[in-house]
Amino acid sequence: MFMQKYFILLLVSLPLMATVQNLRLDTALKMLDENNLELKISRFNEQMKAHEVKTAEGYHYGKAELSLTGMRSNDAGNVFGFKLQSREATFGDFGFAEFDTSGATNPLSVAPRALNYPNARNHYQTKISYMLPLYTGGKLTEYSRITKAMARMSQYDTQKLLNEKIFQTKKAFYDISLIQNYIVNLSKMIKNIEKLESIVISMKTEGYAQEIDILEVQARLAEAESMYNQAKLNKNLAYQFLSFLLNEEVKSIASMSDMAQMPRFHSGEIEDNNIDIQKALLGLQISEMAIGAQRANYLPTIGAFGEYGSADNILWNEFIDKDSYTVGIQLKWNIFNGGIDDANLEKAKVNFLKVQDQVALAKSGVALKVKKLETEILSKNADIKSYNKQLNFAKKVYENYRARYKEGLVSISDVLIKQSKELEMLLKLLTAKNERNTKIFQLKNILNLNHGGEV
Repeated sequence: MFMQKYFILLLVSLPLMATVQNLRLDTALKMLDENNLELKISRFNEQMKAHEVKTAEGYHYGKAELSLTGMRSNDAGNVFGFKLQSREATFGDFGFAEFDTSGATNPLSVAPRALNYPNARNHYQTKISYMLPLYTGGKLTEYSRITKAMARMSQYDTQKLLNEKIFQTKKAFYDISLIQNYIVNLSKMIKNIEKLESIVISMKTEGYAQEIDILEVQARLAEAESMYNQAKLNKNLAYQFLSFLLNEEVKSIASMSDMAQMPRFHSGEIEDNNIDIQKALLGLQISEMAIGAQRANYLPTIGAFGEYGSADNILWNEFIDKDSYTVGIQLKWNIFNGGIDDANLEKAKVNFLKVQDQVALAKSGVALKVKKLETEILSKNADIKSYNKQLNFAKKVYENYRARYKEGLVSISDVLIKQSKELEMLLKLLTAKNERNTKIFQLKNILNLNHGGEV
């Protein structure tokens, strides 16, 4: 029994223990689309908006209701009403039989007991009713259009969220690649410092170096090892964030370039593709529909209704013989409500003007962001080119100073300063690459081009 429970527990735990190795970016984006919890929630919101559209459209078809009522009463009014609805009322119910036996000459003075104190009676009424709006001044039509537009807006919200998650996923991949690059270079530097330490120890043995030289190299080695360990922790953190995005544990990614490609686009694609601009344009359409809905308050509403049913003291007894129907039509027209309709209409018009300006602001703001990012990316390209050259130069200078130290031409401090310069240029280069990649992904996000595994 114990082994059976353990086996079941193991099977349940397997999905949680599963990990992904050598994950490719295109595969990660597919996993993101399928597994990300925020995207799933957003798509549930889309589904709810789609059902709201069906709800709004349903009002055009009216409402049919079937009701079955069962009652028992000895109330005089109820019992007489029950008999009338069942088409069973007689003159005896008005006390005519009691008038014949009372001997009275004036029937108006007789209080009929059968009418005032009837026996309790059952009453079952089955009824189907249907109400249909014939004309609402266009209000139902506008509300239906608005709910459809809101459903489309929820799709834009999901698309924007997807773009953001793609941006985060790609950035995580490139961050991991850059950190791995940093770790590899730090590892090389640590080996160089260890070689330098061996050289200093040999030179001290021969009387050409001092104990302080060894301590200085060892201090630099400890600093480099600390940076190496911190880089590994940052790499693990990046993997944890990537696992959170994909809702699955990722242990390693496939090797890739640490430089993202600059997207190609033309100015017309900005307004056509940008989600914020599309949402603003849709919002403008919704605000115009809202004006139409408010104008409908000045027009009459016309509705029709019909009702068919039957009643008896026995359920569904003689249904056809005792059936009845009612049909009708109703017109309502609000001719005065204290100026509320006027105020609401003017408010809708002002909101329309506001949204027009919001559309213009969105277009100009997005164009400015795109131009700014393009400029910053070009600037980072120049920085990266410069830092690459400076890093190569710093490496050669360090090698030169290490050789000169062996000959006693420079101090160990001079050598370590040059080694620090190499590390400084490496950090600047990787930081510039990271900033450049981030801006490229931001640009793709704005242009709604952040799709697919291509980079």
